[in-house]
Amino acid sequence: MPSIYLDHAATTPLDGRVFETIAAHLAVYGNPSSMHTRGREAAEALSRARSAVARVFGAEESNEIIFTGSGTEADNLAVLGIARANKNKGNHIIVSAIEHKAVLASAEALKSEGFEITHIPVDESGVVHPQDVVEALRADTILVSIMYANNEIGTIQPIRDIVRAIREAKKNNAPLPFFHTDACQAAPFLPLDVSRLGVDAMSVSASKVYGPKGVGTLYLRHGAPLLPVIHGGGQERGLRGGTEQVALIAGFAEALAIAEEKKEKECARLSSLRDYFIDELKTRLPQAVLTGSRVARLPNNVHVCVPNIEGESLVLLLDAKGVYASTGSACSAHDLLPSHVLRALGISHEAIHGSVRFTLGRDTSKEDIDYTMDAFSDAVLFLEKATALTTSRYQQQRV
Repeated sequence: MPSIYLDHAATTPLDGRVFETIAAHLAVYGNPSSMHTRGREAAEALSRARSAVARVFGAEESNEIIFTGSGTEADNLAVLGIARANKNKGNHIIVSAIEHKAVLASAEALKSEGFEITHIPVDESGVVHPQDVVEALRADTILVSIMYANNEIGTIQPIRDIVRAIREAKKNNAPLPFFHTDACQAAPFLPLDVSRLGVDAMSVSASKVYGPKGVGTLYLRHGAPLLPVIHGGGQERGLRGGTEQVALIAGFAEALAIAEEKKEKECARLSSLRDYFIDELKTRLPQAVLTGSRVARLPNNVHVCVPNIEGESLVLLLDAKGVYASTGSACSAHDLLPSHVLRALGISHEAIHGSVRFTLGRDTSKEDIDYTMDAFSDAVLFLEKATALTTSRYQQQRV
């Protein structure tokens, strides 16, 4: 039986070169904050990694890179840290309705501190329209957080257009609100140049770019005020306490560099496979509905809803055939509530329960898609028959 991993949005396998980089740095055991030789060795390795990440992001200074323990922590640091540091300027925050819960939960937590949150709606494809953001702006708006690409449906947001629209609307009414984007899903596929995007802060996770779990980063534009969420020994310019994981950070920097090297060719290859997969789905399972934008979509994302079927059952049947997919965000896998992302698109609760997400990766082949399509079709047919039989028996009992 094959083993076909199609859950790369949840996490990616560790690249072999990244593993070697991590292994090589495990011997660099000194504390980067120590003044002795071993500490300086660790500090130098940390500095090299910081500079490498800064180059990928097009950051002006390497100290604009803050290393964290995950993408979730980077999101928390951005939302909580920027809001609290700017409370004297205003208490209004704008987020989209389909943000990762790391952003939504952080914004929700700020309500108890007197902040007000506006959730921007999306259209039926999951796209945030710049004008909607502009219309939500207030004189006391201090932060806007819109994700670069959605982790469930793969929709890509027009970040540059949104930032440009905000600047245009505020050109005679300074100051501008700070702009943060969660780029965790976008990192392997989309441009990460922060100057081109126009963002003040950007979160990225190593585990989405074939790097190690347990490390992420927040880009923070020089001069943007931020208060720490984790206090400690003054690491990361005093913005994130805790001894840095030098080996993992070095692996993260290597993973980002490899992702940049592969980005153009891999995006083209995966886009072709994704479109082939979607076309096969439309032909063989016309009842399955593609969610998200067909055009503004990550090259590896195929998310569908199958009416009258439980997505969890589909995932388990696929698992039995050696195909590993998910029903949505891995961070919400144990949450029994319907996906907030799909609800924001106006999808019914019944359809949401039949949602399945396939996210392709570097090892995915056309043969993998063909096998997956066969397994998926068989699983849907089996569950449809089971549902029809159960309904028939129930109706007979009612009679």
